Amino acid sequence: MSGLAPFTVLVPVKPPAVGKSRLGQLPDEQRIALATAFAHDTLSAALAAKRVAQVLVVTDDFRFAAVARELGCAVLPDGVQGDLNGSLAQAAHEAVRRWPKTPVAALCADLPALRPEELDEALGQVPGDRPAFVADALGTGTTMYAAPRMELFDPMYGVDSAARHAEAGAMPVQGTLASLRQDVDEPGDLGRAMVLGVGTHTAGSV
Repeated sequence: MSGLAPFTVLVPVKPPAVGKSRLGQLPDEQRIALATAFAHDTLSAALAAKRVAQVLVVTDDFRFAAVARELGCAVLPDGVQGDLNGSLAQAAHEAVRRWPKTPVAALCADLPALRPEELDEALGQVPGDRPAFVADALGTGTTMYAAPRMELFDPMYGVDSAARHAEAGAMPVQGTLASLRQDVDEPGDLGRAMVLGVGTHTAGSV
């Protein structure tokens, strides 16, 4: 089990009006509501995890920023538009400035079935000498990337991110962790998340 201090979790949230484009066959109003609900439920689960000290939301959407603050999250504007990895790196530096020596984890905002205990299980596997990552349900993407120290934090989100994280020396987190691996990009993903059991906001938006 990891002896690291509790993590600062970075959650990048696109403005819901432009997020979840692959759910584009849904009416805009429903797509926007679902994107907002996914992020809301993800934040609620992260805040409830024992290995999470604080959650820092990275977003340019002022409406969702208000929601995040009401939940108890810190909020930071998206510093590098169009570059998720750049934004996460900037947010990680800010996190360490605010909360020195904190280990940092990046978490996708589209995990509506996320359970706090599974996030704790994953964070507990992060070693003290290198980053770790959680591959998505397909095994190609990444839903969580964490590092024990700022100088080791080098996220590589994008196409085939799981393989790129592994090639860079990050440790694949083991375990089923179904709720942490099930992100939602397409309608079929939402169905699988529903089977796992989604949070209250997503359940009320479907």
